[in-house]
Amino acid sequence: MKETAQWALKYALDNGCSDARVTVYSGTDTSFEYRDTQLDKLEQSSENGMNIQLFVEGRYSSYSTNRLEKKELEKFISSGIETTRYLAKDEFRQLADPNRLYKGNGKSLDIYDENIEKISVDDKLALLKENVNEVYDTDKRLISVSAGYSDGTSRTYAVDSHGFEGETATTYYNMTAETAMRGKGDARPAAHWHESSVFWNQLPKSGIGQTAYERNLRKLGQQKIQSGVYPMLVDNLSIARLLSPLVSALQGSAIQQKNSFLIDRLSQKIISDKITLIDDPHILQARGARWFDGEGVATRKLDVIADGLLNMYYMDTYYAGKLEMEPTIQSPSILTLKPGDKNREQILANIDRGIWVTGFNGGNSNSTTGDFSFGIEGFLVENGKAVKPLNEMNITGNLLTLWQNVVEVGNDPRLNTSWRIPTVLFDKVNFSGK
Repeated sequence: MKETAQWALKYALDNGCSDARVTVYSGTDTSFEYRDTQLDKLEQSSENGMNIQLFVEGRYSSYSTNRLEKKELEKFISSGIETTRYLAKDEFRQLADPNRLYKGNGKSLDIYDENIEKISVDDKLALLKENVNEVYDTDKRLISVSAGYSDGTSRTYAVDSHGFEGETATTYYNMTAETAMRGKGDARPAAHWHESSVFWNQLPKSGIGQTAYERNLRKLGQQKIQSGVYPMLVDNLSIARLLSPLVSALQGSAIQQKNSFLIDRLSQKIISDKITLIDDPHILQARGARWFDGEGVATRKLDVIADGLLNMYYMDTYYAGKLEMEPTIQSPSILTLKPGDKNREQILANIDRGIWVTGFNGGNSNSTTGDFSFGIEGFLVENGKAVKPLNEMNITGNLLTLWQNVVEVGNDPRLNTSWRIPTVLFDKVNFSGK
């Protein structure tokens, strides 16, 4: 496929393109699901294909195909070039500056498990059965128990006319479990747990069903409490829901389209000085690790927000040109929120009266203003202990105000995701309930 990509690049340049970029890719995905005692789902898929970006007389287009025979590709690329000539010119559509491109001198990030093809279907199904059987038929209130397993591979190779050449190969493994129980009246609370890894031998393989059941058990008796302003502890499983709109507001597309509440805020303090957000793309054996972005630009460690001060936007070549700004990187790699000194239990112990949020149920945020309204579930906390399960309550406010009111950042990020965000304690959050 590398040879095919290089041939396609040359063919595009020889037939009317001033520049071009070719990416070939292949991947496999497998997933199974057990519900109670039955295999409920089995899916296996594989794909391979090519994406080609064409720059023709100041015009730009992008096309994809999974038909990779050269005769087919000749017709495909020639047709793409001719079609591109009909498009409007766009002076900002360019390949990345050659000086910013990855030069291929990085060592392996160790994110591919060479043993993935050796793992049998029987071994995968045994995991599902084991995690279902951890809790199946142990509690009469259980309505259902399910467990899911998935794994996959992804390989890409890209080459462009500015001299970029790079390839990636990654694997992933996921295990999940979910239980549902009969509560009071019509209540049917459910809970889940998940684990993931780049490597099979690092994937937790037991206790997932039991953890889902225990999380489900503590939801029984959920209710609302009086509306009010409370401290809010958001655990490391849920905090990404509140960080995601902030990261989205840093995207060059959002800035250029005036669809961001962080326009013109560079080099300004925007949130609490307790918040330092780092983009660290070169962590070995980590989900999201990479040497280059989607343009081929070399990645590097970046302080996105330092002590509450906004240092950068995610700005690719196109939007940087339109905004007359310096490009940075196209998108986040591994986001790490600088940890504090305490874990969730230690922070929880110091809350006199507040709400510990363990999940979000719907809601939305305004990308232009930062105003939000989210449904939550969790626990009322009194004297450092979770005393009452909560549901059907909402939080409202503004994201910048919320993040300005950070009291404490925990030291407990989950390391099996590309967003390594620990538990965070906020002050003065508006809750609506009864």
